[in-house]
Amino acid sequence: MTPQELKTIMGSGLLSFPLTDFDAEGNFNQKGYIERLEWLAPYGASALFAAGGTGEFFSLTADEYPGIIQTAVDTCRGVVPIIAGAGGPTRFAIQCAQAAEKAGAHGVLLLPHYLTEAGQEGLIAHVEAVCKSVKFGVIVYNRGQSKLTPASLQILADRCPNLVGFKDGIGDIELMMSIYQTLGDRFAYLGGLPTAEVYAAAYKALGTPVYSSAVFNFIPKTAMQFYEAVRTDDHATQHRLLKDFFLPYLELRNRGQGYAVSIVKAGAKLVGHDAGPVRTPLTDLKANEMEALDALIRQLGSQAL
Repeated sequence: MTPQELKTIMGSGLLSFPLTDFDAEGNFNQKGYIERLEWLAPYGASALFAAGGTGEFFSLTADEYPGIIQTAVDTCRGVVPIIAGAGGPTRFAIQCAQAAEKAGAHGVLLLPHYLTEAGQEGLIAHVEAVCKSVKFGVIVYNRGQSKLTPASLQILADRCPNLVGFKDGIGDIELMMSIYQTLGDRFAYLGGLPTAEVYAAAYKALGTPVYSSAVFNFIPKTAMQFYEAVRTDDHATQHRLLKDFFLPYLELRNRGQGYAVSIVKAGAKLVGHDAGPVRTPLTDLKANEMEALDALIRQLGSQAL
């Protein structure tokens, strides 16, 4: 897949980040991961991000990563495109991106580097190095310590033809509008705040109608229903689902740090697609929180196609 083909894929539809399956000891569970991808693929997501943020990229080892991406590519070949997560320090991000390209992934989402702050010059050098290490398309994720300005993104757009996508995980409307007005259709844009459904209508108004859904991992039918409501400006359906599910869900998610991932694994377990525990330093939901989440999921009804 060429970078421009990846950009086209990002131009419409719902995207999602499959969980990464671990066994009771916290080791990668390939069989469970294959079954998860086979379950999710038919629901209609435009692409799946393997080993992304919800897939706990930040907890994976260099030895595990290539096999996880290869498993996703092999399982979903001809059904749904696979975009691989990559990130961390520059050399490790390059190692991941090159492994993903070798595995046959359709592109890479460049997640933030970690811990240390960096100026715009350093961030530009980081993203440029990753882009130039591969031929396929790259999507950059603005979040955490990696916050690129419109001017920096313009420099990168000029230097890196295969940088074709921008994902926002900050939620600064002024910054997002400035980026969109500066870069225009040079990039495909993706809303990427945790529980992106809450912000979907606002981002569509900014010119960013596409977003990634974490809840697709356990309520894929509802996730697609909500995306369709956003796409068609069905405000009644949006407001009903926001009130009945997403706002109570946010209240649960906000009870613990790192719960943006933990609550998704909890949801998958409750609907019969257990992905195992989260890896430390994340922690799993408590019993009473699981009960509250179960009640929210049950009132949505069957997720069967």
